[in-house]
Amino acid sequence: MSFDAAIFLKSLTSRPGVYQMLGEEGAVLYVGKAKNLRKRVGSYFRKTGLAPKTHALVKRIVNVEVTVTETELEALLLEQNLIKEYKPPYNILLRDDKSYPYIFLSSNDEFPRLSFHRGAKRRKGTYFGPFPGVQAVRDSMSFLQKTFRVRQCQDSFFKNRSRPCLQYQIKRCNAPCVGLIEKDEYQRDVRHTQMFLSGENPSLMVELEEAMDKASTELAFEDAATYRDQIAAMRQVQAQQVIESGNGNIDVLGFAMEGSDACMHVLYIRHGRILGSRSFYPRSPLALTGSELLSEFIPQHYLKTNLASEIPKEIAIGASLEEQTVLEQALQTAAGRKVVINDVSRGTRRKWIELATRTAEQNLTSKLAAASNIYQRYVKLQSTLGLEALPERLECFDISHSSGEATVASCVVFNHEGPLKSDYRRFNIENITPGDDYAAMEQALRRRYKRLQDGEGSLPDILFIDGGKGQLRIADDVLNDLGVVGVTLVGIAKGSSRKPGLETLLLTTDMGEREILPEPSGLLLIQQIRDEAHRFAITGHRQRRDKKRHTSRLEGIAGVGPKRRRELLRFFGGVAAVEKASVADLMRVPSINRKVAETIYSTLHNG
Repeated sequence: MSFDAAIFLKSLTSRPGVYQMLGEEGAVLYVGKAKNLRKRVGSYFRKTGLAPKTHALVKRIVNVEVTVTETELEALLLEQNLIKEYKPPYNILLRDDKSYPYIFLSSNDEFPRLSFHRGAKRRKGTYFGPFPGVQAVRDSMSFLQKTFRVRQCQDSFFKNRSRPCLQYQIKRCNAPCVGLIEKDEYQRDVRHTQMFLSGENPSLMVELEEAMDKASTELAFEDAATYRDQIAAMRQVQAQQVIESGNGNIDVLGFAMEGSDACMHVLYIRHGRILGSRSFYPRSPLALTGSELLSEFIPQHYLKTNLASEIPKEIAIGASLEEQTVLEQALQTAAGRKVVINDVSRGTRRKWIELATRTAEQNLTSKLAAASNIYQRYVKLQSTLGLEALPERLECFDISHSSGEATVASCVVFNHEGPLKSDYRRFNIENITPGDDYAAMEQALRRRYKRLQDGEGSLPDILFIDGGKGQLRIADDVLNDLGVVGVTLVGIAKGSSRKPGLETLLLTTDMGEREILPEPSGLLLIQQIRDEAHRFAITGHRQRRDKKRHTSRLEGIAGVGPKRRRELLRFFGGVAAVEKASVADLMRVPSINRKVAETIYSTLHNG
């Protein structure tokens, strides 16, 4: 049944609201907002002047649902909620949902600690950020460690030191753990760290210069040299990072578009310092102008739950927006303070908008070139395997372990855009003979495709197995047993020299297995996905192995929590000494009674 737009528009209100365009079986195709619903929705059903992509959307419309709101601001907020809920294919979608990293300075420690933080802010202390990425945090913490020497070690490490660690030897810490710095001197370094992270650089520079002069007057030349080095480091950072006088908190947005592909580049400026930048690649199925792209990007990016409280005071853009006022209102409501969207690009702001725009253009060009290269590799793969149609989804499995220890299987997924990391999976392999790769492969494949059989996810067009005939037959048996059809099964067997480019492909057909010796160009995509599967598997294996090896034998003993473990280790000096202790020896620890001592002894000696 076709949608009768004329009849629908006759009864449609002219008030603000949100409209949802629905396809077959009620699927949400597009969500939009409007100051005037009748005028906006009616623009999609013009007889002429529609862009091809918009026309393709209109052809799929079966129904339109509207929600009337009191204000345009309410419509904007509702639109964002519906986009997040339904993820309509014709809206631009930002897939970056990671929380931003911070630098955390504890406040409930005698000697506060500086550390990396991501996630909920539950601990008592001060959070500085957000930073655009992990590297920006690392660079800042490295500078602070060299300059002000506030400790960054774990509390458990700090509380159990009897002598200074390497950080003291290389002048990255003043060793408060063993009392080599007075508390008031350490607090001075903490305060200087806070001033730097809060953007109080001018005041900090004045204070450091006065302290240097005072130390020189008092002939404390070593202290004066320390202040001199801190001042030099501060000046170097200022020369590299200062963009704005004062304490400006600004995000600078630049964009580039080519067809349905776009890049939005954001420069993050906090307290007058450039913290870094980040590029986003929103998909734009409909033909949007630059202003329209900005209007959709800004609310999606800044009204996320994990970012609302960190909205900058100013967002600098290089284009005027029709909905600028309502966007500012939405941001101000979320932030609880004044927020300005500035489209007046003069002076320094113009310079940095141009930089952000050039970066966006370069990044988009690189991304499209990479996508084109991947597509050509898909064409070569189709020719190599003799497939009738161009494959779209590829999966590859690999197994990693150390002599049978901590076996992990990986599954990586590629499509025409490259790695689809959201669909990557790891499987911790259990209950098999250590080192049995066949059994590991069977378990991983069954767990993966049993889920897909139940309707979770999508089947691949080609399933690659990193292995020879044995692993391939295991995979074939699993797929047949689960009733999985329509999947081309390919084994990647290493040549006798095990060098890249000399692999043999084993293609499973109705007639059995067929060996293929492809041209090197036909192996490029296969090598890429195989190497990615290997990387993902070995990373998971190492994490699992290290976690197992670093787990104390004292963990998991009934009645022995973190406090008692610390007391046992402090009393005996290590796990080995605890294992050698008798029940009577264990009872010498203040918090250990006979019952707990017997439990510890029995667990350590009898398993």
